[in-house]
Amino acid sequence: MSFVRRLFRWTNRIFIQGPEPGQNNHFTPGSNSLHTTLTENVKFLQALFNKTPDLVVRTFTYKQMDSQAALVYLSGLVDKNAINNNVLRQLMFHHADTTEGELPVTLGLMSTIATWEQIETSILHGYSVLFVDGLPHAYAMDTQGWPQRAITDSQIEASLKGAHQGFVETDAQNIALIRRYISSTELKIKEYYIGRRARIKVSLLYLEDVALPELLQELENRITGLNVDCILNTGELAEHIEDNSFSLFPQFITTERPDTAASQILQGRICVVLDRSSSVLIAPMNLVSFFQGIDDYSMRWPVATFLRLLRILACFVAAFLPGIYIACISFNHEVIPLDLILSIGEFRAVVPYPPLIEALIMEIMLEMLREAGIRLPAPVGQTVGIVGGIVIGQAAVQAGIVSNLMVVIVASTAVASFILPNYDMASSIRLIRFPMMIIASIFGIVGIVAGYMVLIAHLINLKSLGQSYTSPLAPIRPGDWKDGFVRLPLWKMIMRPQSVRTLQKKKMTSKRAEGDDS
Repeated sequence: MSFVRRLFRWTNRIFIQGPEPGQNNHFTPGSNSLHTTLTENVKFLQALFNKTPDLVVRTFTYKQMDSQAALVYLSGLVDKNAINNNVLRQLMFHHADTTEGELPVTLGLMSTIATWEQIETSILHGYSVLFVDGLPHAYAMDTQGWPQRAITDSQIEASLKGAHQGFVETDAQNIALIRRYISSTELKIKEYYIGRRARIKVSLLYLEDVALPELLQELENRITGLNVDCILNTGELAEHIEDNSFSLFPQFITTERPDTAASQILQGRICVVLDRSSSVLIAPMNLVSFFQGIDDYSMRWPVATFLRLLRILACFVAAFLPGIYIACISFNHEVIPLDLILSIGEFRAVVPYPPLIEALIMEIMLEMLREAGIRLPAPVGQTVGIVGGIVIGQAAVQAGIVSNLMVVIVASTAVASFILPNYDMASSIRLIRFPMMIIASIFGIVGIVAGYMVLIAHLINLKSLGQSYTSPLAPIRPGDWKDGFVRLPLWKMIMRPQSVRTLQKKKMTSKRAEGDDS
């Protein structure tokens, strides 16, 4: 009897009174089936979406069955023209000859759902749900039409000779952009929904005859094993599923370019598309990949090789140049030519701070100017970055806070960090120089060498989706050197990267058109 009494109170609170003040109004009906009465279904639906003013419940007479029906949707997530022209008008005024169980609506996608959990998910994702009196199920109709922006060029990954299209915040459009590059039936898509409070769709794109099933299964396990309220962007997703969250180095490539994503998929990697995010994740990756750009394959191979070597040099300059300056000034004077050390001594005669403090002041000021330029509108940000840097640097030298040579060192470091094509890797390199500066002020050149060895040991131990991060250098794979820190002609790159462990090793033949030498 007590069970019956508690059940009566629960149904009375849901259908009549609604949730009590202070209670969580997010009901989870689970697998509860629908009622065959339209009135009861609408009451439960209104209790489920309590305090949701944008919920629209449109009741009307379904002409073909001569019964009452209700179309339910969230007004901001649907295409109202599609609802009016393709759904309501067809159901209310047209009498079409259809088979049993079919609706006379002109939509491309429609499915039958029978649980409240499916109804809740469908409505929250922009579908319209149709209830018909007397039916124990409902119909989910694809009428999605939320606000979205046009496809434009990526603001972070600029392209000189490649395509000028970037991803947007809708996963269907992003997948379509990738399909434009890979028009193959072997391009497979696996979809998952993650998040307890706000479920979001995650899609895995890969070539079924190329990608290694073990890598795909490992990535699936990491994504489906997440138990979080919501994932808002790819940065959060990457931090949840990467191998080492305490490492400074990114273990997945985040890109806003569909041609970059398609190129990586063709090499046997897996692309992770997150709905409501304008970037995608690529896995597994190695260190060399962060120094490669999609434009490298659109230019002559000697030029591409030179640019890649220039990026490697810029990486070392951005990470170690301030530390080397501090070590030479503080400890290792013998490595500096005599004329230069006299000039440095003249500049530093009016500077009251040791080299470490001098470098920290300028580096922190540079980072502040960089962040200010990003947050401000584009025209103002460029002005602040250029004029602010010049004015502050010149004023700091005249005030005797820093020396002229330190301004040159900091400017060279900033320019070197801008050369790196991947923003995440460039940010990691920017952070590395601070511990290098500190250790150089304590131990000199010996400290820099020790820090470099620790860095190399960390990189060798790092993994990306269980694969070696430093391949093809450690372990050594000479076959991958053709497209590593250098880039040989494309017709020389017959095999896919060995570090990805693909099913199909060969991606092309070695034959190529020969010119007429006569």
